[in-house]
Amino acid sequence: MPDFRAYAPQATADAREIRLDADESHHLVAVNRCSRGDPLVAFDGRGREWQCECTDAAKSGAVLTVKSTRQAPALPCAITLAQALPKGSTMDEIVRQATELGAARIVPLLTGRTQVHLDGDRADRKVQKWRTTAIEAAKQCGNPWVPEIAPVQKLDWLLTTAAKDYDLKLIASLHAGARPLRGVVAHWRTQHNRAPQRVLWLVGPEGDFSPPEMTACVMAGGVPVTLGPLVLRCDTAAVAALSVLNYELSS
Repeated sequence: MPDFRAYAPQATADAREIRLDADESHHLVAVNRCSRGDPLVAFDGRGREWQCECTDAAKSGAVLTVKSTRQAPALPCAITLAQALPKGSTMDEIVRQATELGAARIVPLLTGRTQVHLDGDRADRKVQKWRTTAIEAAKQCGNPWVPEIAPVQKLDWLLTTAAKDYDLKLIASLHAGARPLRGVVAHWRTQHNRAPQRVLWLVGPEGDFSPPEMTACVMAGGVPVTLGPLVLRCDTAAVAALSVLNYELSS
């Protein structure tokens, strides 16, 4: 497998040659030290990959000659991580690890206990930064699918407008009565005679969702799920939630 990967979202399926934009060229050539003649994989973030050779290692516009192409199979379950915004740069790491674990979509959430408040241009800049982080993570781990990073949304908006689009809605919870994930997934499979294809994971902020928010999540069809007896940091909870769900869906 080639050591180099390049993001080429505008490449066509039948491309014989791919010309990278200036930013991607600089990263490939100046940062990663790709040279003329080196093999590499270009990918569009939507499952298509091109086996290529670098035929022009220009830092402002590298050119790749396509040797072959493949379309990766669609993800068996499209998982959306709806993550309440944590403090500091923690969201960057959540995006990185969620990409590595195959999340299809990441929704940054504003909740009552969120201590980070983003408005206007600042929110747009953060979202763009997270999208860049997802692309870099996909390059590093070999994921041909780059998750969609949604604009920052309020929890109540998500619950009233988008939650109906999912087969299964899960809430990471420390509350009494939260159920083990294995039983929740098994029950859904028994009811529908198939595995869920679109799942929403809701992960709260530091301090968890407030009681009214938890009630709203349940009223929208969410199932409180336990991730164990210990109180996890929100970034740890996100990784644990995605990891355990991937395991249960593959078993």
